[in-house]
Amino acid sequence: MTDKELILSKIDLPIFRLIGEAADEVGVETYVVGGYVRDIFLGRLSKDIDVVAVGRGIDLARAVARKLGRKAHLAVFANFGTAQVKYGDIELEFVGARKESYRHDSRKPIVEDGTLEDDLSRRDFTINAMAVCLNPNRYGELVDRFDGLCDLDDMLLCTPLDPDITFSDDPLRMMRAIRFASQLPGFTILPRDMEAICRNAHRITEAVSAERVIEELNKIMMSPRPSIGLSLFEETGLMEHVFPELLALKGAETRDGIGHKDNLTHTYKVVDNLARHSDNLWLRWAALLHDIGKPRTKKFVAGQWTFHNHNFVGSKMLPAIFKRLRLPLDGKMRYVQKLVDLHMRPAALVDGGVTDSAVRRMLFEAGDEIEDLMMLCEADITSKNPDKVRKYIDNYALVRHKFRDIEEKDHVRNFQPPVSGEEIMQTFGLRPSRHVGTIKEAIKEAILDGVIPNEYDAARAFMLEKAAELGLQPIKQ
Repeated sequence: MTDKELILSKIDLPIFRLIGEAADEVGVETYVVGGYVRDIFLGRLSKDIDVVAVGRGIDLARAVARKLGRKAHLAVFANFGTAQVKYGDIELEFVGARKESYRHDSRKPIVEDGTLEDDLSRRDFTINAMAVCLNPNRYGELVDRFDGLCDLDDMLLCTPLDPDITFSDDPLRMMRAIRFASQLPGFTILPRDMEAICRNAHRITEAVSAERVIEELNKIMMSPRPSIGLSLFEETGLMEHVFPELLALKGAETRDGIGHKDNLTHTYKVVDNLARHSDNLWLRWAALLHDIGKPRTKKFVAGQWTFHNHNFVGSKMLPAIFKRLRLPLDGKMRYVQKLVDLHMRPAALVDGGVTDSAVRRMLFEAGDEIEDLMMLCEADITSKNPDKVRKYIDNYALVRHKFRDIEEKDHVRNFQPPVSGEEIMQTFGLRPSRHVGTIKEAIKEAILDGVIPNEYDAARAFMLEKAAELGLQPIKQ
């Protein structure tokens, strides 16, 4: 199949024919551009349909919406010279061909009308700078002024113009280069472009909002092997400016001939291990951040390196990190915090003996996140020694089995003591006080320790015993 035949097979759709007819009616050259064209040749399904008109894109959008009828929804963004048409599950973005550049001290672009070549040249990479004509007399004709098709064949990411110009115009393109290298298997960034990213890395926080940066970083985190993008994020110097706490994990220090592993390399492996089993973005973030507290807790004591309480310290670091990176500060952050804080517990549980009491406490504290926590712990096994790996896997299998047995028997996941604080107050004629909390906490601890079963009658009897120790007697009803 020729390139032209391939293109026609992908765009021989009623919506594209209709756009071409509307373009002729308003008298403009019209092209589908960018990711949709790139994905034709990559054999990927693309949901992004960007249409460029050499003229007023808004006029074309209005004409297309009229031809589609009442089921089409038109949104015009006059200040930006763009428009959007939604029709069923189809979403079309319209813009006029333009020149666009960024002042060194501003995030707002200077926009002017331009030619098709102007428009394509301002795009991030040559593989995204191809266009296919939709006008009926040239329908399906490929415009590839910057050899994007050759770069697709060579699996190269490079800018249409001098990379220093492209990255200076919009520094977010540096993050996009890394994201594409991470998302597209086998693609690499051209060395001259890598060098330009290194030169311009400082611009990422000077001229790009944190919201735009984190959107790209999240896409890197959701790629098949996040370590590809994360390694490039580090190598280019972007990590230093965006995420210095993560970069602080880098390095393997040796003292008195005793060294520790490079915790950043280890973290990359953990994220990749987890990515093979889960597409939960926030679980992947927990993997990325599970050791974030190690640099602050590292000590060399009695001939060995220690990182005591790095899980607790790391969890306390997260609110400031999430706030600065513009990550959500809601339940998603608390979920990541919880996993970071608890990620050492299953291993400690194995080392200390898998007792019923320890398992009950683990289930109680992890709650509904117990399965995600175990996935994180298993991903944390990065040893190159197969016997060691097998030992850890077998140990965690034992823990999982114990979890199932205890949960089936005692139902302690997310449990509340069978006797409530209100019942304690009514029984002994108390107001909210320290005694109420002491009794309720004692009941909970007795259940977790296996002293009493997680049942109402046993809990009430224990309540009466504990209250008597505190000098309390039930009041007459």
